[in-house]
Amino acid sequence: MNVLCILGHPRPDSFCGALADAYRDGADEAGAAVRELAVADLEFDPDVHAESPTDQPLEDDLQTAQRDIEWADHLVFVYPNWWGTMPARLKGFFDRVFEPGFAFAEYEDGEGAGHEELLDDKTAELIVTMDMPPWVYRWIYRQPGTNAVKHATLGYAGVRTTRVTELGPIESSTLEEREEWLAEVEALGRGLGSGPESRTARATRKAGAWLGALRLQFYPMAWLAYTIGALAAGGSSGVFSSNAYWLGLGFLVFLEAATVFSNEYYDYETDRQNTFAGPFTGGSQVLVDDALSFRELRTGIGIAVALTGVFGVSTVAASAGSTVTTASAMVGLAVLALGYTAPPLELSYRTLGEVTVAWTHSVGVLLIGFVALGGSWQTPYPWLLGVPFLLSVLPSITLAGVPDYAADRAAGKRTIAVRFGIDRAAMVAMVTALLAALTASVWYWQGVVPEAYGPAIYLSMPHALGLCWLLHRRLEDAAGPQRIDGLMAASLSYIAWFAVVPLLGLL
Repeated sequence: MNVLCILGHPRPDSFCGALADAYRDGADEAGAAVRELAVADLEFDPDVHAESPTDQPLEDDLQTAQRDIEWADHLVFVYPNWWGTMPARLKGFFDRVFEPGFAFAEYEDGEGAGHEELLDDKTAELIVTMDMPPWVYRWIYRQPGTNAVKHATLGYAGVRTTRVTELGPIESSTLEEREEWLAEVEALGRGLGSGPESRTARATRKAGAWLGALRLQFYPMAWLAYTIGALAAGGSSGVFSSNAYWLGLGFLVFLEAATVFSNEYYDYETDRQNTFAGPFTGGSQVLVDDALSFRELRTGIGIAVALTGVFGVSTVAASAGSTVTTASAMVGLAVLALGYTAPPLELSYRTLGEVTVAWTHSVGVLLIGFVALGGSWQTPYPWLLGVPFLLSVLPSITLAGVPDYAADRAAGKRTIAVRFGIDRAAMVAMVTALLAALTASVWYWQGVVPEAYGPAIYLSMPHALGLCWLLHRRLEDAAGPQRIDGLMAASLSYIAWFAVVPLLGLL
C-alpha cells in the first residue's frame, strides 16, 4: 500500500508533526510504502487569484504534491483544528492542488449530472488535534471542519474517508496523555497491515452496499398490490392471520431482491456508462463503485432465488385456493421478474421491460394475493382491480428510461425512450397517467369493484394533470438524457392513489 502522510500544521515541529512521525513509524512496520509532505515546507501562493484554479500555474512543489497524491492509495491528513476548521495554509493547499482536471471534472451540458470524481480510487483518514474535548466538537459544534474536509473536499473528489481520529484538548494535556495519543496514532499506522479501515468499518460498509443493492424504495408498490389482492379474496378479518399471506409476502420480498440483484448484474454495462444515475434510475451502482464484486452479487442472486423458491413452495402448500393456480401465478411472476434483464428473455432489451415491470408490480402480484387467499383467477374482480394499478406504474417506469437514455442506447437496451425517443416516452407517460385516473374513477362511479375505491380516487385526476403539465414543460426530445428526480418523485407518488385508496377501502 502506498501511503502519503500530509502534515497540515504551519509548524512542522508541533505536536501534529510528532503525530505524523508516529503514524509513519507504524505504517513502516506494517510494510507500507510511505511518503511525507509538510504543507509548511512547500513554496506556493495559497490564494487563487485567477477566475479558475486551472488558470493559475502550479508551483513546482504543488506539481510534486499532485504526483504524490496520484501515487498514493491512502492519504493521511494530520492538522490542528483552529477556529473550528483547518489552518489557512492547508485550506490554500486544497484550493490550489484539488483543481478541476486533477481532483474532479465538471460535465458539459448533456454529458452527465454533477461532476466526475477523479480520485475515487483512494482512501483517506484524518488525525485532528484540538483544544477542546472531541465530544464537544462532535456533538455541540457538529464538527464543521471535519465535515468540510471529509465531505466537501475529499468526498467531492471521490476520496473515501475511512477514519477520523480527534485528539484533545491538547493545551491542557499531560505528558502521559500525549504519549498515549502518540502510541494510539502509531497503532493506527501499524493497522494498515490489514487495510485502511477497521473490520467493523468494513463490515458496516459492506452491509450498506448490500442494503443499497436491495433498492428498498421499490418494494412497497408490490407489497401493497399483493395485500390488495389478498384482502379482496379473504376479507380484512382473516388475511393478516393467514400463514399463506405472510409466506407469500416472503416470496415477494426475496423475488424482488433476486430481481434487483440480477438487474444490477446484467445491467452493469449500461450502469457503468450512465452519467445521469439517480436515486430512482441507473441502478444502485454497487458494481460500478466496486462496493460489491461480481462474485458477491452472483452469490446474492443465488441465495435470493433459493429463498424465493422456499417461500414459494411454502405459500403453495399453505394456500387456501387452488395449488395449481397459485403455483402457476408465482412461477409466471418469477419468470417475468427475473427475465427483465436476465437471459434468455432480456425483456428490457426488447422494448418489453416497461410493461413487464408494470405487470409484475400490479396485476401479477395482486393476482397471487387473491388466489393464495382462496380467490379464483377466473373471477373478473382481481383483473379489474389491477388495471388502474398497472396503468399508474407505467409513467414512472417509462420515465426511468430518460436519464438512462444514452447509456441504454450504447449498451443495446431498447427501452421505450431509446426506441421511440424521449418525447414519445413522455407522451406514453402522460397517456397512461390519465388513463389510470380515468379508469379508476369510472370503476368507482359504476361500482365495478365494490368497496375498493372511494371518492378520494377522483383526486388522482388533478395529480395526473399536474404530472402531464410537468412533462410538457420539462421533457422534449431535443433535451436529451437528464436527471429528472422531481418528475420521478411525482410519477412514483402518483401510484399511491391506486395502492392506498383501494387498500383502505378493503380493510
